[in-house]
Amino acid sequence: MALEAAATLLLLPLLSSKPKPGSYLSLRLRTNRFATYRTGLLPPFTILPLPLRRAAVSKEEAAKETESSSTAVTEPPVRIVALVGQGSLSPLKHAPWLDVMLHTAKRLKWVDEGYEMLVFTDNVCQADDESAMGLQRELSRADILIIVAVTNQESVMWIQTNSKSVQNVICFDSSPNVTNKLGGSYVHTERKGSIFDKIVGFSESKKINDSEEVVRTVSEAWERHNSDDIRFCLLVIINAYIRKALQCLNQCSPVDQVCNYRCIASYESPNLEAFSLCVLQKHNCLELDAKIPEKPRVAPMVKFQGKDLCHETAEDLFVGWLGSLNWSWRVVAGQNPAYDQFPCQYQLFYRGKAKGSFWYEPVFQVKTLEGKMVWRRRRYRVKRGKIPGTFYFSVLDNGVVSNEFWTIVDVSDDLGWGLFHYSGAARVAGQSYTGAVLASPDGAYPNDRERGKLAFALEKCGIKEWELYTVDNCSCIDPPLGIPEGSSLHSTIKIKDKKWASV
Repeated sequence: MALEAAATLLLLPLLSSKPKPGSYLSLRLRTNRFATYRTGLLPPFTILPLPLRRAAVSKEEAAKETESSSTAVTEPPVRIVALVGQGSLSPLKHAPWLDVMLHTAKRLKWVDEGYEMLVFTDNVCQADDESAMGLQRELSRADILIIVAVTNQESVMWIQTNSKSVQNVICFDSSPNVTNKLGGSYVHTERKGSIFDKIVGFSESKKINDSEEVVRTVSEAWERHNSDDIRFCLLVIINAYIRKALQCLNQCSPVDQVCNYRCIASYESPNLEAFSLCVLQKHNCLELDAKIPEKPRVAPMVKFQGKDLCHETAEDLFVGWLGSLNWSWRVVAGQNPAYDQFPCQYQLFYRGKAKGSFWYEPVFQVKTLEGKMVWRRRRYRVKRGKIPGTFYFSVLDNGVVSNEFWTIVDVSDDLGWGLFHYSGAARVAGQSYTGAVLASPDGAYPNDRERGKLAFALEKCGIKEWELYTVDNCSCIDPPLGIPEGSSLHSTIKIKDKKWASV
């Protein structure tokens, strides 16, 4: 999560001044030239996507730092579905729209091999066979839906029903009953069916200027009616993934982790991850080298249920209630505001299929800048420290590797609560941090009988109880839990207490 401040510092000069029309904008760092584009063709403050195919290779290299078992990136960074009216003709010498969009899909690959665009005719919507199911499947995972010359009302109704999950829906020369959408918010025009008509309303007023800018740029390109500009329309929408995130980050203080991480969580995308992988993780363009803080030095617990703590038992304490419940622990409170402001935090600890492997996956909610509640999930590799109860964690989070040192400070004998301390750093982003997590089976605070023991454990971390941020666990509907098939849980501890079974 530390890429946000680094990206802000890196891009501040680009986002804070408007280039002159017709000039060229070049981002040069060391001897590497990342991008040069004529800014007169683009909206102000636009950063075009970096070569994502090359970034995918660097992701593998970055993953080696975390010793992840993943060795390749198989998911395309951008998925586009184009739906054209059956038999419709374009203004390009009356070439069928189907041919035009198929050719556009091919030419998008010239920009980046990772861009995937599938083209369908709208008669597929009316079919009752595998082809309709295939289109429905592609829409469920599409980033962008382009609708061109679709006027058949049965097709329109089908699109309305099956495109709700698509964040960007762009309509050209189509029925007035199809609605444009940018970044998950609807764009209302005087005459629906075309993205380039005058905007008369938007779901959030602060977005009007940004949306007008995108609409204006796309409309001017589309109205020129040539194949290059049709492709350019798609690139403008693709580019919005990165651009919105960077503009959001530019308005946050580099030291305001809460603001920064909300931007990242709101606009999280493969493009943004590829950007940070290339600029920060692979090339270390800021030439930063943050270290894990050495203080405070927090000693781990030494005994559990009267027995000396060993590595196997320590791992079992992390695994916690998983198996009896669908999670290991739920976070009650924590001492790092950047993390602990997020509601509904679940912890999943488990042993992997490979011998000696151990994993940690936090699952949590984020309230995006649009006010939506979305689930997020991360995956950490965990290795034992020299002393039982200490661990090394590593994660690739939005393109930046973070390394952390965790300590099991204390866990009650009945596993009614646990306190875990961590110190970490995102080396190439120049950020170091510390924090602590208080967890329980149900996310509720330990009872009064345990307060004294908890206060002593917090004191070991140099933390006062009044420093803790309480996590909101009130409305946690359908968390995306579950662990990979073939994983294993406890090694030495048997969970016998059934009082949490109804949680």
